[in-house]
Amino acid sequence: MAETIEIRWHGRGGQGTVTAAKVLADACLSGGRYVQAFPEYGPERSGAPLRAYNRISNKEIRMNCPVLKPHVVSIVDATLLDGINVTEGATKNAVFIVNTSKNPKEIRERLKAAPGQEVFTIDATKIAIECIGRALPNAPMLGVICKVTNIISLDQLLEDIRKSFGKKFSQKIIDGNLEAARRGYEEVIEE
Repeated sequence: MAETIEIRWHGRGGQGTVTAAKVLADACLSGGRYVQAFPEYGPERSGAPLRAYNRISNKEIRMNCPVLKPHVVSIVDATLLDGINVTEGATKNAVFIVNTSKNPKEIRERLKAAPGQEVFTIDATKIAIECIGRALPNAPMLGVICKVTNIISLDQLLEDIRKSFGKKFSQKIIDGNLEAARRGYEEVIEE
């Protein structure tokens, strides 16, 4: 892992994007790293576009601003590709993870991703509906981030999902999210 990895999430209110950033931060913190997780949004309403950010580092983080040069860009809602420049500021070797049923080659062209940037796709919404019963794609997206970045192990991620969700949800919901994260990890498609 690089000394510090910065992640920018693009999603819509109600999709669990902010929760995903917090769960990832908790998992990395449990793994002994320094972390930040914070959202950025306007009027809080379901369906409104939002951003969330993570910083994960092996040393203390003293920066407190939005992620402007992300190493990883997680697009939880592919409809945002039409109205938001999700590639803005991305590093030359950035990783793009998009929740879509389309293949990575199609998404690469749509993003106009530069050589050296990687594109991964996952049908996280489909997985969420099958595992959880609702279109909450955050758990599969966490599984993908875990797989493509290697910042934490899948076991550590699953343990932190169990801890984080265990305080608020029934065992059925927890099990569904654990399975969704596992499937995201296993079913991600790389260009």
